[in-house]
Amino acid sequence: MSGQPLRLRMQAKGGPKLLEGLYLASTVGRLKEVISDTANIPKHLIKILMGYPPKVIDISNECAQLSSLPVRSGDTLIVEEDNTAVDLVEHGAPSRSGSQDDRLDTLLHHQLEEGASGILTRKVVPADNSCLFTSMHLVMNDGAYDLSAAPHLREVIAQIVSRDPATYSEAILGKPNHSYCKWIRDKNSWGGGIELSILSQYFNTEIAVVDTQSGRVDRFGEDQNYQERVFLIYDGIHYDPLIYEPIDAHVTLRTKFSITNDVILAQALELASEAKSIRQFTDVEGFSLRCLACQTPLRGQREATEHAKSTGHINFGEY
Repeated sequence: MSGQPLRLRMQAKGGPKLLEGLYLASTVGRLKEVISDTANIPKHLIKILMGYPPKVIDISNECAQLSSLPVRSGDTLIVEEDNTAVDLVEHGAPSRSGSQDDRLDTLLHHQLEEGASGILTRKVVPADNSCLFTSMHLVMNDGAYDLSAAPHLREVIAQIVSRDPATYSEAILGKPNHSYCKWIRDKNSWGGGIELSILSQYFNTEIAVVDTQSGRVDRFGEDQNYQERVFLIYDGIHYDPLIYEPIDAHVTLRTKFSITNDVILAQALELASEAKSIRQFTDVEGFSLRCLACQTPLRGQREATEHAKSTGHINFGEY
């Protein structure tokens, strides 16, 4: 399928952009031309990095097809203008004093705050009915990936709810308080808006959830004057965390951002837009489910809701 369209995203000094008109059969030279036109960088000075920590991709063979490179649709290329050779010839190898190191560290931190020296990416977690809790643990713990963390967050939510039956009444929860607490502790129960609202208060952090189908951002805790914000991306049934991977390998990745950092918010919205354009979302009225209590196959959110009302079964899984 060498003629398959290749949708790539570029992060350069001018901000994130889409690289359009590329195919797996396109040449590396064509990729350089598109990047040069989009980022205003001379072809011979283009340097491309990918992954974390970012590694340089060999683009010296301009006749090679893009299918030979380690890229696929949806990937983000970090593009830099490589003036290393020119600088060495004209000025010699630079030396750095301690004060220069300090100024560079300050500059990198400032750039990171402004979203100009890295890229916001999606970290995929398992679709095991605990994706919301795994994602929340990751963003609240600086990218730590721990599949065993979900039961702890479920228990946190259950205890908060059980201690405040007046606030978390049947009208709010959709079921009696004690039934909800039993339900949320079950590893097969999915989290959603109620759980995100509770976790936002628990962590004193705004949680921004970007919906790939609608492009909407739901901000849990936005009226609480929290100082930090974390991001999740939602495709209709599944949550993944968004993390910020810096270009400089010596700078740590980040998952928490200033509430005033609109650059990161814009990158999150762009990620959702790109996911929608390649249909990385789930049609909640068309996806297949099964009831984990009686194994009845169901289709879409409506059938699941009707089944729950008629049987009292409330645990569902992807089918």
